[in-house]
Amino acid sequence: MQVARYSFFLVIPISVFASLYGKDWYSFTALFTAFGLLPFLELFLTADKNNLDPSIEQIYRSTRLFDFWLYLNIPIVFYALFVYLNLVHTGALSMVELTGKTLALGILFGVNGINVAHELGHRKEAYHQWMAQVLLLSSLYTHFFIEHNRGHHLNVSTPEDPSSARYRETIYHFWWRSVTQTYFSAWRLDWKHMVILQLFQLSWVFFLFYLFQLDALFYLAAAMIGFLLLESVNYIEHYGLTRNKVSDTRYEKAKPQHSWNSNHPMGRLVLFELSRHSDHHYQPQRPYQILRHHDESPQMPTGYPGMILLALIPPLFFNVMDEQMSKFGLREQN
Repeated sequence: MQVARYSFFLVIPISVFASLYGKDWYSFTALFTAFGLLPFLELFLTADKNNLDPSIEQIYRSTRLFDFWLYLNIPIVFYALFVYLNLVHTGALSMVELTGKTLALGILFGVNGINVAHELGHRKEAYHQWMAQVLLLSSLYTHFFIEHNRGHHLNVSTPEDPSSARYRETIYHFWWRSVTQTYFSAWRLDWKHMVILQLFQLSWVFFLFYLFQLDALFYLAAAMIGFLLLESVNYIEHYGLTRNKVSDTRYEKAKPQHSWNSNHPMGRLVLFELSRHSDHHYQPQRPYQILRHHDESPQMPTGYPGMILLALIPPLFFNVMDEQMSKFGLREQN
């Protein structure tokens, strides 16, 4: 049953295909599901703080069926992409339909593309890392593979990390800062790998333009939605949290209190436990199915979908987060 419950991740792909094949306003099914239905339901569901027994953890760690759900996202993402481009290229879509379908594909890229790539990119096996880079290709965000593992995890919740949101920084300012600075950071970290990734990415774009001509421009819009969705998640995960310096050149070790956590069930299942982010940064090699709750980690008032919506209204987001930071004794650090 624990393995089966992660099939809930299919809610987003199903809603995306409903959007792709739907007419008129049904094209917005994915948007309504991800940022209407899911956050609404989480208002009434209790956050689950329970952790697995250590003996069960060992069984789950070696159960390959948990990996199957991750692998399934690769054909889903790229099949949806080609369905979308064929519809744009051959179909007479209204502006309403084109907008809804583009948003749907962008949501799929962010949730089932970059998010799953993030999980696979932390695995040690070469084939898992290859899968991660292929999935990142969907959003044209392959540099994330380098910067996230070797930059963000080292510098999280410090001024050196472009993916950690500062206190009172709006999500709109953060988008620009994180998107641009993480890209250049990846070049500084590993320029040789970046050359390969960028050639790979450029070849992919040329291939799509060869097949679909200028209609492939709409794919670029969906890719941007995908990586802005990722950056929105980055924004809420570390907003306002800082690590103390223990010397002139070194910060304290990243601990559970340096990431915002969410135990709300919808977000956990749809995002393969990404919202148990505190444990992920504390133990990056732990697979998603055994991530734990830590009592000392600050908790979001709702799940990721609702928090992203809240972040889009900065004054409201700041007020809510100020209250949460006070609750967890974090205001004094800002």
